[in-house]
Amino acid sequence: MITKQDKNAVRKKRHARVRRNLFGTDARPRLNVYRSNKHIYAQVIDDINGVTVASASTVDKDFDLETTGNVEAAKKVGELVAKRAIDNGFKSVVFDRGGYLYHGRIKALAEGARESGLEF
Repeated sequence: MITKQDKNAVRKKRHARVRRNLFGTDARPRLNVYRSNKHIYAQVIDDINGVTVASASTVDKDFDLETTGNVEAAKKVGELVAKRAIDNGFKSVVFDRGGYLYHGRIKALAEGARESGLEF
């Protein structure tokens, strides 16, 4: 039986493996995703300068959906983070799925960001 701790350990191992070759630059920052059971968070990070350029999550004050742990909420967060990144002058990013499988809420966030004009 696989426990939640085992799943998270496998995810962290996968994320570390992916992060070895994935980093954000001035021209193309990294769109990082973290997902919990109730919320989803996204940040656009410039790894060279160590700066978060834009961020959005379901716990933001201007997030207006009632339920926060579903695909609709993830898509809305993707749209928000894309809008904020574009406002700060970043149109192209590298997508860092945080070791999560590209499915469900992670996929919805990516599609929401793409539909709002972010390229990756």
